[in-house]
Amino acid sequence: MMLEIHTLSKRYGETVALAGASIAFRAGTIHTILGENGSGKSTLVKLLSGIVQPDGGTMLLDGTPFSGRRPAEFQAAGFATVFQEVLIAPDRSVEDNILLGLDGLVHRRIPRDRRRQTAADALARFAVTPVPLDVKAGSLPLAAQQLIVLARAVVRRPRVLILDEVTAALDYADRESVFSLMRQLAAEGSLLLFITHRMDEVMSLSDRISILRSGKVVTTEERGLSTPAELLKAMAPQTAAELLHV
Repeated sequence: MMLEIHTLSKRYGETVALAGASIAFRAGTIHTILGENGSGKSTLVKLLSGIVQPDGGTMLLDGTPFSGRRPAEFQAAGFATVFQEVLIAPDRSVEDNILLGLDGLVHRRIPRDRRRQTAADALARFAVTPVPLDVKAGSLPLAAQQLIVLARAVVRRPRVLILDEVTAALDYADRESVFSLMRQLAAEGSLLLFITHRMDEVMSLSDRISILRSGKVVTTEERGLSTPAELLKAMAPQTAAELLHV
């Protein structure tokens, strides 16, 4: 397994956000995380991004204990996260936003004469909508800003790419292109953690599915073992009963 979490826990005061979560994630797969609001999805994303620290449990990367404490340590280990909130530097150019964080304090990771082409190539991998590199990112529509953030993750060539509700703001053409990119990255050996509430995306993209409920992992299974109705019931029994009149 590329990535494993064992009994990972996190609480905020009296609120238990994640309670002993254990999931094994395989390289070369799209692994979807399902759950209602408050199920623990966002906390799991933050833990796997180095934004918050677990109260208990362990994490293994390629079978070796991994104890990153900061986002930079996760990024150095090959993690990249695209959050549900679109995070850009609004007064900086699209090019700068895509390459944001790649350079060190002393040297550039990408030579100055290659920066523009590197940013353009990252967008070209999936963006159908044209996104000009020279304009301020904050002047663009929300959908274009989401494409910029996706390009920022792609340019890092991550081993583990976490996508948290990234398609919500995109139109059909860009969304389908992002899906193609996801399948391509998985075929190249990356692990993609995909958080979505759209069941059609779950059933068409997922290789494996984990369901969280009240901070606990209810199940992890291969796609196709359960119908959408069964997944919904595992995710939210009460909601499923109301929808299905059971």
